[in-house]
Amino acid sequence: MSKKQEVHGRDGIYRSPRPPISLPQDPKFSMIPFLFRNLSSISNSPALVDAETAETLTFSNLETRVSRLSLALLNLNISKNDVVLILSPNSIHFPIAFLAVVAVGAVATTANPQYTTAELSKQIKDSNPKLIITVPELHDKIKQFNLPCIMLTDHNPRYINDSDTIESSSNESLIPAVMQTDAAAIMYSSGTTGASKGALLTHKNFMWSALMMTSDQESNGELGNVFLCFLPMFHIFGLSGLLYAQLQRGNTVVVMSQYKMNDMLRAIDKFKVSHLFVVPPVVVELIKKEETVKEYNVSSLREILSGAAPLGKDLIEACTKIFPQAVVHQAYGMTETTGVISLENRRGTCSGGSAGALAPGVEAQIVDAATTRRLTPYHRGEIWVRGPVLMKGYLKNYRATMETIDEQGWLHTGDVGYFDDEGQLYVVDRVKELIKYKGFQVAPAELELLLLSHPQIVDAAVLGLNDDEAGEIPVAYVVRSSISSLTREEVHQYIAEQ
Repeated sequence: MSKKQEVHGRDGIYRSPRPPISLPQDPKFSMIPFLFRNLSSISNSPALVDAETAETLTFSNLETRVSRLSLALLNLNISKNDVVLILSPNSIHFPIAFLAVVAVGAVATTANPQYTTAELSKQIKDSNPKLIITVPELHDKIKQFNLPCIMLTDHNPRYINDSDTIESSSNESLIPAVMQTDAAAIMYSSGTTGASKGALLTHKNFMWSALMMTSDQESNGELGNVFLCFLPMFHIFGLSGLLYAQLQRGNTVVVMSQYKMNDMLRAIDKFKVSHLFVVPPVVVELIKKEETVKEYNVSSLREILSGAAPLGKDLIEACTKIFPQAVVHQAYGMTETTGVISLENRRGTCSGGSAGALAPGVEAQIVDAATTRRLTPYHRGEIWVRGPVLMKGYLKNYRATMETIDEQGWLHTGDVGYFDDEGQLYVVDRVKELIKYKGFQVAPAELELLLLSHPQIVDAAVLGLNDDEAGEIPVAYVVRSSISSLTREEVHQYIAEQ
């Protein structure tokens, strides 16, 4: 059978050319035992490293801290299926909090630390958390919600109502059985259209995604890679595609609290980073500041993988010239697919501008929007996908779930693309109205509602404008009331305050 036939079957469905993968059959073998399944061989290997302080947690340290915090959560009466909100910038403590929550069968929901109290209020109302885990500098944002709170500090987690470190005296035998099919996280996404919705992701989703993201490392026999993580851990790319996927593989994750180009280059130099996951604006900055890159030793870098928004062929070629020892390529995914749909193989031939071949276990079809007819290679249409990484659905939103995932299990991505005859996927446009600003989803509907909440604005429309650095920027058109003298600057200020 030819490669073309393998990836594009007679039924018009595209499949992965990669070797198949499978999860452990035990339904109780969930995210935490899966993560530490090879602990005996990697116990003293570095798992997490703080890029600023060089503080290091081995896999043994990580397992101990996750266990300790999970028992403390039981002491705080966090039960299976309870929701816990994590509001924190990146740190080596963030993964401990996330993993401890899922270890007891609770459900983590993550939020952007830059959210306003109003934005947090929406997510809290929708997800109904029983506890918040945050950091001291963000406490003012959440104190009005009157929820129990654990504070992450440089030493040990501290219960906000107690001056002492929270106790972890519960017996491990009290931890409930956690199934692969249980919910693990509620990750907020605007989906294919409209306002932000909570995608309900299971332990099985995360485990499948982790194996898919690292399948090429498995095929290539790679061990002991070093990944740099400045991608926000509250986002699916950082949390699933990088953090959980690479830790379960036994790789080291060097953690930056936020992205700054010089700090990133310094970390690559200092910690001999081999793999860098980025979003397109980072690639643009590296190209524009090539002379700055030359000030650091980045020869350890073997891969630069871009995601969250399409990266053009010209940018890939320009970045490759700056990092000739590294393969520059990209991946494609969504929050609703636990991150991964397709990615280029670092040892394969990179088809400049493509999002690579489908991850193992993922099926796809390209569909004509008008007729829903399946299209053959090189014909553009909406990308539909299915597989074990698809979310359970949107939290408390049956209608949106049904509009996104059809009765045959196909998720309608809202993205326009095509496959070539080698099974490489190209994402070229969007059916949906989302704006991708620096890799983040901006829903025009949400901005329009904010604009319309201004007493002097009677109508508003928001659309995306192409931008070299940000990918797209939102542009608003507003209609003032007949008696208004509202200025552009006043509209900017009003939105900024929201």
